[in-house]
Amino acid sequence: MGLKIDPKTLEPKADDVEAYDLFRGLLGNDFYGQIIDTLEKQGGYVRGHPGRIADAGTRRYYVFPYDWRQDNVVTARKLDALIDQIRQDYGDSKLKVDIVAHSMGGLITRYYIQYGVTDVLGSNDFAANFEGADKIRTAVLLGTPNLGSVNSLHSLLFGHHVGWQAIPVEALATMPSVYELLPHPVTNWIVDIKGQPVQRDLFFVGTWMAYQWSVFDPAVEERVKARNPSSIEGQQQIDVLHDYFAKRIERARRFVWSLSYNTSETAPVRLVVFGGDCTLTPARVVEEQDSIHAPEGHAAVRLLPKDIHNPEPSIDYSRLMLEPGDGEVTKPSLLARQSLDPTVSRSDDVFFPLAYAFFLCSDHEHLTGNINFQDNLLNVLLERERPWEQPPAGSPGAAR
Repeated sequence: MGLKIDPKTLEPKADDVEAYDLFRGLLGNDFYGQIIDTLEKQGGYVRGHPGRIADAGTRRYYVFPYDWRQDNVVTARKLDALIDQIRQDYGDSKLKVDIVAHSMGGLITRYYIQYGVTDVLGSNDFAANFEGADKIRTAVLLGTPNLGSVNSLHSLLFGHHVGWQAIPVEALATMPSVYELLPHPVTNWIVDIKGQPVQRDLFFVGTWMAYQWSVFDPAVEERVKARNPSSIEGQQQIDVLHDYFAKRIERARRFVWSLSYNTSETAPVRLVVFGGDCTLTPARVVEEQDSIHAPEGHAAVRLLPKDIHNPEPSIDYSRLMLEPGDGEVTKPSLLARQSLDPTVSRSDDVFFPLAYAFFLCSDHEHLTGNINFQDNLLNVLLERERPWEQPPAGSPGAAR
């Protein structure tokens, strides 16, 4: 599951894992089956196959499976190749497509709209060229963590479970995309035991080293050593992981800011956003001084309210640490806002050309199967015009 690292370049090595299709369901969960059925049965779409001639008289949908472990810029380039192939199949070099992107796919879509295939993450200059926007008519983002997800921090600290399979920290840390899901610097992602913001730079490797997080955790280091035939090789592997982590966390910093930064006053593509707001979702962690389980003065980070050892009686830690969302993505992150308070404007540091948003009462894994999403998605896709000033008919939960 993890990627192998080239110790000289600190880049992931190519492996034989290839994404070839969307999975309709997994372990009893219907991820994409219902949305495909809706497109076909209600929308009149038929599945298109890249490389086959397509006529303009038939609505087609194309699936874009990708290796979700890889750097999102790498995936954006593969998205561009698919769109170019579709244009070639239709014999129309000016054809624009509609994109429906779930979760991290929305971040890939946003990057592609602003930069096309250009990798702007080699420096801090994020001048948008909007090359991808020329090929997109409508972008629909479903459950996208536009200001990151605290759950991604949880995963990098303690691993992640997919069904019955556990992905350990040291495997997740080899995946570039995981870093690019971390909470945006403008968010208030960490507070002290009294609920006051704590200034910590999540995209600075020194923060991870100071807290002994992720690959800097002695327990993780011991696991890595145990899987190597000698202590020397084990230490070499740990050193590579440490250096790789430092490189990926810096690139992730540039990635999240590249999506936020834009000097243009116009947005060639406005974003239609769908997401959940009925499930309490991790929004911030609490730093607590832990003198019982560690030396005096040691700062420990609590991920959930139940983890706090010495709570302040006056503070409701559930309200402090959790916010409405879909279990993975909070409502503010979905909307690229720092606050749930509608009177608080979006940060001037965040570029997010929202057309409108529609909220669903579904968790992250079941958003695609939500009937209200399916109905309104068809409304968006089949409209001839794009009157973004008004949400689709029958959308009482829509909001600008």
